[in-house]
Amino acid sequence: MKLFSYFRSGPEAPLRDLSEAQLHREYNWRRWEVFLGVMFGYGFFYVARVNLSVIKKPLLDEGIFTPTQLGAAGSAMLAVYAVGKLMNGILADRAWIGRFMGFSLLGAAAINLALGFNTSFLVLLVLWGLNGWFLSAGSAPSVVALSQWFSPKEMGTRYGVWSCSHSIGEGLTFVFTSLLVAGLGWRMGFFGPALVCSVAALLLMRFVHDRPRTLGLPAVEDYKQDHSAKAKPQGSVAAMQKVALRSPAVWLLGLASANMYVARYGLNNWGVLFLQESKGYDLASAGVVMGLCPMAGLLGGMAGGWVSDRFFAARRQWPCFLMGAGQVAALLLVWWLPPGVVWLDGAAMVFFGFNMGGLIVFLGGLWAVDLVPAKAAGAAMGLVGCFLYMGAAFQDLVSGMLLEGGGHGVPYDFDALFAFWLGASVLSLVLTTALGFGRPLLARIRG
Repeated sequence: MKLFSYFRSGPEAPLRDLSEAQLHREYNWRRWEVFLGVMFGYGFFYVARVNLSVIKKPLLDEGIFTPTQLGAAGSAMLAVYAVGKLMNGILADRAWIGRFMGFSLLGAAAINLALGFNTSFLVLLVLWGLNGWFLSAGSAPSVVALSQWFSPKEMGTRYGVWSCSHSIGEGLTFVFTSLLVAGLGWRMGFFGPALVCSVAALLLMRFVHDRPRTLGLPAVEDYKQDHSAKAKPQGSVAAMQKVALRSPAVWLLGLASANMYVARYGLNNWGVLFLQESKGYDLASAGVVMGLCPMAGLLGGMAGGWVSDRFFAARRQWPCFLMGAGQVAALLLVWWLPPGVVWLDGAAMVFFGFNMGGLIVFLGGLWAVDLVPAKAAGAAMGLVGCFLYMGAAFQDLVSGMLLEGGGHGVPYDFDALFAFWLGASVLSLVLTTALGFGRPLLARIRG
């Protein structure tokens, strides 16, 4: 029981007797620590999982694993991740976020360290799947921490900036892990992430504080005089979580998100191999070009959240629709551009990454947080996250099979992969349109 209590959010403390200047100074300082902690800390959750994408070709070339085996391992990780997103999202509404996230990242580091010594498919399947559980305690807890320290009217912009953390993690992993593996071998693709994630875990435990009320500070709604969330139903955490989990809007959002993640993780997990096999890149160059995609996602994520707050009065459907259409067009460019023109490949990756960065903000959580009571932010994020990564897991399994010609002896069938990813992107756009512009559904949500 003491172990569980260590991760539980503490009891509310009496409000401290602080002058207005002292309150502002301490509150703002701690807000910055929490914000920077979850932003950069969450980025390292991607370091511990995108690394397998970089290592795939060396593993294939050395005959250690087949594409179907790598696809199965990726699918196992993402399936466990999907279930973990839901469970850890529900737990996050009650957790001390810094400790919860830090311990989980330490677990992922230990898994990566062990895999650096492994060449067995069964061990890869089990450990990479377990890695998904630890990594699932990143996104929803981060958003819960933000909702505890930033008021509803601040969340769009803050969420947009925070969402850049995964792009930072992905981009740095593609670039530096590919250089590390190219120079020192595939095992360093596991050992390097294990080391940096261990350090990041300790920093998360130090800088991501518990709720303001546990520190004797007022709740953020009182501190910022922003009680707009009270227009939503209020009650106990458990009651509000039930409201969120039964919301038809959240479920439809989850379906749209699942299909969006088919394309995201399709290119993420197989893009380096695609550039090497179909366009003649070496490993280091492919990693650099793929690194442009998440880096462009930085701008897309920040722009999406800010634009929706600034120009659309927090109505997410219009920028979401535009970025969804842009993402479909970008995927077509990546697929159809002829080999040998590096700057065109880079431009297509930037276009894809920018639009995907915005979609991840809207479909990956911000829209869900808008739809539910503040006390159920973690549960809503968890449910949407479960859909997201069920889609990603389905993608990895199907993509691995399609890459070998569906078992018909035709290796590296990237045309089949891109057709699969594109179909899912179009379906996501259709579902997004239904959620954002369907009057009967909107009436049902508001009722």
